Amino acid sequence: MEQQKGKFGNWLRNSITAKLLVIGILALVLLIPLSFVKDIIYERSLRQSQVITEINQKWGNEILLSGPILKIPYHYYTEVKEYDKKQEEMITKREEHLSYLYYFPDQLDIDAKVETKPLERSIYKSVVYHSQLNLEGYFPKISSEEFEIPTEDVLWEKASILVKTSNLKGIKSQLEIQLGSLSTQLMPIYNQENLKTLQSEAISKFAEVKDEKIPFQLHLDMNGSKSLKFIPIGKTTEAKMTSNWPSPSFDGNFLPEDGSREITENGFKADWKILQINRQFEQSFKGNLPDLTQFAFGTNLIIPVDDYQKTDRTAKYGFMVISLTLIVFFLIQLVSKIYIHPFQYLMIGLALVMFYSLLISISEHATYFKAYLIAGSSVLVLIGIYSRFIFKNIKFPLLISCSLAAVYSFIYVIIQLENYALLIGSIGLFMILAIIMFASRKIDWSSAS
Repeated sequence: MEQQKGKFGNWLRNSITAKLLVIGILALVLLIPLSFVKDIIYERSLRQSQVITEINQKWGNEILLSGPILKIPYHYYTEVKEYDKKQEEMITKREEHLSYLYYFPDQLDIDAKVETKPLERSIYKSVVYHSQLNLEGYFPKISSEEFEIPTEDVLWEKASILVKTSNLKGIKSQLEIQLGSLSTQLMPIYNQENLKTLQSEAISKFAEVKDEKIPFQLHLDMNGSKSLKFIPIGKTTEAKMTSNWPSPSFDGNFLPEDGSREITENGFKADWKILQINRQFEQSFKGNLPDLTQFAFGTNLIIPVDDYQKTDRTAKYGFMVISLTLIVFFLIQLVSKIYIHPFQYLMIGLALVMFYSLLISISEHATYFKAYLIAGSSVLVLIGIYSRFIFKNIKFPLLISCSLAAVYSFIYVIIQLENYALLIGSIGLFMILAIIMFASRKIDWSSAS
């Protein structure tokens, strides 16, 4: 029995196959603590999202805004047959109903100035903004003939102005719209639609201006976060947006005009021009307004890849780093003939896993670069000193430290890239494989038995 144990011990110590099996099993075992670290990263990232959502809700969520819409009530009639018990016959009654006509402006000009600022809670930060929005344009001459409604059935004196928005909480000024020579305030009214409605009181003198083009002006001060978008309800809608935010993402159904986009580290500006023929809805509606949010355009004020995203992407390379490092130790072991115990491999692997735990914890209090530098340097020093005691010389620990430093530097470069991350990563892995193949070309694998 003791002889069998001795044979197994010698096989485990001297066989290349046994060493490879041990390293493979250890690499798979180390996936367990690595997965725990990934769970921590996900949990902290989720907590950040929750805190940012709370901050944004209190400050003001994303803004989606339409221009002014004319709402004009009218009467229409239906005939209903009822049985008259006194006359003992069927009679026809005419019932009166109330409905609405909606008219969009012929011209809608939007000038949006967006000033961003950071808001912090504990270690978490959100980017919010204050916007100054100026809406100008004009309505066409208003006539009910296109809907074949008699003029006398239209309640011109009860006409009003609507503005649709996703964010009432963010409004920071009284809203007064100038309609020709008339002015009226906008107030919220209750509805269960996706967009909230701001509506003016009835414009009693509307009949005096309806037969001419009706210019309008509206100014809004609004707090928001994440995005600012508009619904292009004008027959011609032109929009200008300027901001101090350096990382915009132009989103929605329409992109800015060619040549109008200017993005610098100090902010951006962009212009849009949308014609009626570019979107699939009319300029007037009868009865109800459709949901036009799908035609919105604007800008997402995105936060560039944050530290949690970078750490998560870094952790995805964890198994590769562990495997490569263990392979380097394995190759050095074969060359130096120095025995490395499986426990020592395990300690080295756990040190590599600790890199990601250090990275996520430090990055919450410092920049990602500083966290990466501190975590990487700590692991390099730890493994370098530990390998110095294993190999009893300085040559192999230096080789290991340089190899690990090169791998960490390579991964850091990949994390910073966006468009070329896959290309650079594939080229780098190909080169690493080529180096390992070259370094192992003279090993006598027949000694695996």
